[in-house]
Amino acid sequence: MEPNQGEIMARPRSNLPLDLGLSAELTAGMIERLTCPPGKAQAFLRDSKSPGLRVRVTANGAKSFVFESKLNRQTIRRTIGDVRSWTIELARNEADSLKVKINQNLDPRELDQQDRDAKALRKLEVAQIAERATRRAVTFGEAWNAYVAERKPFWSALHLRDHESLVHEGGHDRKRLKGVLTIPGPLAQFLPMKLSDVTDKAVQTWANKEALTRPTRARLALRILRAFFRWCSSEASFADVVVVSAASGKKTREAVGVAKPKSDYLQREQLSAWFTHVQKIENRTISAFLQALLLTGARREELAGLKWSDVNLQWRGMSIRDKVDGERSIPLTPYVSYLISHLPRRNEWVFSSPTSANGRLMEPRIAHRTACIAAGVEVSLHGLRRSFKSLTEWLEVPTGIVAQIQGHKPSATVEKHYAMRPLDLLRVHHEKIEAWILAQGCVNFVADDTTITLKAVS
Repeated sequence: MEPNQGEIMARPRSNLPLDLGLSAELTAGMIERLTCPPGKAQAFLRDSKSPGLRVRVTANGAKSFVFESKLNRQTIRRTIGDVRSWTIELARNEADSLKVKINQNLDPRELDQQDRDAKALRKLEVAQIAERATRRAVTFGEAWNAYVAERKPFWSALHLRDHESLVHEGGHDRKRLKGVLTIPGPLAQFLPMKLSDVTDKAVQTWANKEALTRPTRARLALRILRAFFRWCSSEASFADVVVVSAASGKKTREAVGVAKPKSDYLQREQLSAWFTHVQKIENRTISAFLQALLLTGARREELAGLKWSDVNLQWRGMSIRDKVDGERSIPLTPYVSYLISHLPRRNEWVFSSPTSANGRLMEPRIAHRTACIAAGVEVSLHGLRRSFKSLTEWLEVPTGIVAQIQGHKPSATVEKHYAMRPLDLLRVHHEKIEAWILAQGCVNFVADDTTITLKAVS
């Protein structure tokens, strides 16, 4: 029987050139002698012992085992590995394994891709598990710091200060009481906890405890806590670990209670005692500030932020940073003008302070509380604003006039769109209000042209 064309029956001699048109039982020597014919990019030497196994050689001399076969009338070629890394027997076993797959009508390339996809999926799952574990380990403090850093450009200085004080660690000396340490803020206990551990039960326990000693701060903390949790739920890093409902439970809200509307204000017969003791305050900046607060009906921060550049002498007006509209102009009444004209002009602030970090008055409450105790009255700083509105009822001043001076939103369509009162019209009523309040407070003051003269006072 004659051998089939393209095959040889005996191993060629080592000194003869290899015939790449014939298959042969591969040996290390044959692979060593294999070269790529001139003018070709690659060439193949077929193995007679394992059909489908070839040794490929490239023009630059690189050699590797490859498998070649047909599937659905298409040639399939797959690299097995470098001849320096694979033995001939291992290459044959791999080629035989691939041939079995071909016989089962399976494409090794698709199987390889599926294997790569499966490995990538497993790698992704491992990474996701690790990421979830990392997120589960994030603390309340870390999330809180990220929240404050992102949101503080949109907050006022007072709102930012509230957030800082709520998580204050405590344990520091008080500024005014040496030897007395500050206590931690209401939310400080949550800082080291895992965010995922701040659950409904944890917040409810916290609310029950805080409501016993500082219910007002607890209510503020709970409102801010709800906003913080809502922000966390919108962030990919915290969304799957935060318990959004933790600060919204019914029992938690009941524990801190509902804030009762304050109704403190100065009555007409209390004005004399109040003015007497406020005018005795040694710090004349605080004394002037408190009196101006009552006589303008302004909010505390609006008046505290008044700059010398906001005082208009020509038109006898002041521009105040309005909480609602951004800015509003109110009359510079004679007695208020007298008060601020005698204040030291240390910097840009009308109500300045040489001891505060930003140079303006920050804490008038202590002096005011002392004066109120001496006067036998009880009224807060915001109560002075409430007092201005209440006292105007004695004069039957139009409601819209008072609202515009105080910076209240108009309550009717006519007030919103048609009642545009100029500064001089406001002044007519405002000066009348001031004169009446001073008379009831037994403050001897006579306005004249020299009153409206502001100068620097050292």
